[in-house]
Amino acid sequence: MPFVGRARELAALTHAVDRQAGTGLAIAVVAGMGGIGKTCLVLRWAHDNLDRFPDGQLYVNLRGFEPAAEAMPPAVALHGFLSALNVPPGAVPLDLDAQVGLYRSLVAGRRMLIVLDNARDAEQVRPLLPGAAGCAVVVTSRQRLSGLVAVEGAHPITVDLLTTAEARELVASRLSDGRVESEPRSVDGIVGRCSGLLLALAIVAARAATRPGFSLAALERELVELQGGLDGFAGGGDPATDLRSVFSWSYRALGEPAARLFRLLGLHPGPDISVRAAASLAALPNRQMRAALAELSRAQLLVEWTPGRYTCHDLLRAYAAGLVESEPAEVRREALHRTMDHYLRSAHCADRWLSPLRHPIELSPATAGVQPEEPADNTQAMAWFTEEHSVLSQMVELAARHGLDRYVWQLAGTLTTFLSRQAHWNDLIAVQNRALAVAERNGDRAARAQAHQDIAAAYSETGRVGSARDHLERALVLLDDLADRVGQAHTLLTLSWVSEKEGDQAAALRHDERALRLFRDHGHQAGVARALNALGWDHAMLGEYQEAIRYCQDAVALQRELGDRTGEANSWDTLGYAHHHLGHYQQATCCYRQALDLSRELGHRYNEAEALRHLGDTQLTLGDPEAADQCWRGALEILTEIGHPEAEQLHGRLAASRAAIVDR
Repeated sequence: MPFVGRARELAALTHAVDRQAGTGLAIAVVAGMGGIGKTCLVLRWAHDNLDRFPDGQLYVNLRGFEPAAEAMPPAVALHGFLSALNVPPGAVPLDLDAQVGLYRSLVAGRRMLIVLDNARDAEQVRPLLPGAAGCAVVVTSRQRLSGLVAVEGAHPITVDLLTTAEARELVASRLSDGRVESEPRSVDGIVGRCSGLLLALAIVAARAATRPGFSLAALERELVELQGGLDGFAGGGDPATDLRSVFSWSYRALGEPAARLFRLLGLHPGPDISVRAAASLAALPNRQMRAALAELSRAQLLVEWTPGRYTCHDLLRAYAAGLVESEPAEVRREALHRTMDHYLRSAHCADRWLSPLRHPIELSPATAGVQPEEPADNTQAMAWFTEEHSVLSQMVELAARHGLDRYVWQLAGTLTTFLSRQAHWNDLIAVQNRALAVAERNGDRAARAQAHQDIAAAYSETGRVGSARDHLERALVLLDDLADRVGQAHTLLTLSWVSEKEGDQAAALRHDERALRLFRDHGHQAGVARALNALGWDHAMLGEYQEAIRYCQDAVALQRELGDRTGEANSWDTLGYAHHHLGHYQQATCCYRQALDLSRELGHRYNEAEALRHLGDTQLTLGDPEAADQCWRGALEILTEIGHPEAEQLHGRLAASRAAIVDR
C-alpha cells in the first residue's frame, strides 16, 4: 500500500522515543480508528529508523479486534517473541509469569524495537513490555489505552485522517497519468466520500485503477449511491466516515462466485486460508475457486500474502462476517461443517502418514463439496501440518464455541503426533484440554481417556511428572471401566516412561511387562513390538544388556514385518546402546546408523538427536574424538532447536570433547 504524508505523526514518534531514551523504557501508543493507517505509519517509521535498533525488531499482530477470533493471549504473543529470540518451542515455560521473566531477561541490555500491533487493551500489552530501559515499544490500537499512559508513562499519539492533499496524492499514485488532472472535482468527491481513511482510499483507488475505461465521475456517483456503514465505524452518524459504503461498493462489483466466497469467509477464523480450504468452504471446484480468489485479490478484498494462501484486513473480515449473517442459517451451518470437515479430513490423512499404526479415528461420511488435502508421504504431511498449524488450533477453538463437539476431539486427536514431534507442548495441552472438556460434558469415557493420555505425554516432556502421572492414572481407571485392555497397555507404556523419569526403573519394568502381556492377550502386534523394545530399554538401564538385546531383536523383526519404522528406529537405538555397553562397538555403530537413517527419513527430530548422541559416544570409545564431536554437534543443534532439557548436558560433554581435541 502506498505511503503518503504523515509527517506530523512520524515526527511525534521520533520525539516520543527520544524523550524517553535514557530515562526509562520508551513506550508510544499510536491510537486511531480501524483502517486509518496506524500499522502503515509504524512500519514506515520502523523502516526509517533501523539504525536506532541495532539488536533487531520484534513485531506481533495482537488481533485485538478480530471479528471471528478472540484477541491473542499474551502467552501466545510471548511464544512468538521467544521463538524469534531463538528459544526452542520446548524450552518455553508453561507459566505466563515465567514466560515474561524469560522474555525480559533476553531483551535486557539490548536496543530493540518492539511493535505491538492491534492491541485490545492495556492488560494484553503489559506482559509484553520489557523490564528495563534500552528498548522502545510502539503499540497500535483502536483504543487510547489510557492505562498505559497513566501507569507506564506511555506517550500517546493520535493518528488523524489523511489531509485532502495527502488523500489526493494517494489516489494519484494508483492511477495512470492524466486521470486525476482531467477530473479534479470527481477526485475531490471520492476523497471526500472516503473521508481520509487510508484503507477506504486504497480500495477506491484500486477500483478506479482496475477500471481505466470508467470515468472517475461515474465511480464517484456509484459511491454516493451505495450508502451504508460498518456499525462500529459509523463516525457518530456522519455518512462521510461510513466504511460499509466503500466495502459494499467493491463487494457489489464482484461476480456471484467471488461475492458468495467473500460472504462465507466471514465464517472462517483465519488468520489465513488456502485455495483448497476455500474451495471446501464454498463447495466450488478448484478452477472456479482460483478465479474467485483472483477476483477478490484484484479488488483488494483479499491479499495473497504467500503463494496459495490468502488473508484480509480485520475490517474486511468484519464486513464479511456481517454479510454472512444475512445467509439462511442452514447455508451458514453447511458451510461451517464443510470447513470443519475439510480440516479434519486433511489432518486425518496427514496424521496417518506420521503415525500409520496409531488407532485411526472413525470419521463420519464426507460432507458434500469438501475437497481435503491429501499429502502423499511423510514429508508432505509434515509440511501441511506446519503450514496449517495456527489455523488448526483456531478451528478447535471455533468448533468449541459452536458446540461442534465431535470436531473438537477429533481435530485435537489428529494434531497430537505433529504437535509432539515439533515439541509444541503448550498447544498440545490446550487442544487436548478442549477435547477433555467436551468428552467430560458428553460422558464419553473413551475420549476422556485418550485426552488424559495425550496431556500426560506433554506434561512429562515439560517436567510436570506428577501431573503426568495423575492424568495417566485417570486414564487407566476409565479404560478399565471400558474393558479396553489395549488402551490400558498403551497407557502403561507411557506410565513406565514417567516412572523412569521419577527414578524408579523397577516400576518402569513392571509396567512394560504388564503392557506386553495385555498386547499379546489381545493380538495387538504393533503394541507387542513397542513393548518388547520398552522392555529391552528397561533391561539395558538395569545393566542386563544380553537380555536387552534379546528383547530388541524380537522387536525389530516384528516391526519390520509390520512396517513400523518409528518403532524400528527406537529398537535399533536400544540395540546399539546394549552392544556399546557389552564392548561390541562395531555392532553398536551399525545399530545406531540404522536408527539414524530411519529417523531422518521420518523427520523425527528427537530420535535423530538420540541416535547421533549415542553414536558419538561409541565413536569416542573407538578413539575418534573428531567423529564424536561431529555427531554431538549435530545432536546438540537438534536438541536446542526443539528445546529439550538434554541439550544442556550434551553441551557440557561437547565442550569437554573439544578441549581434549585441542590438547592433542
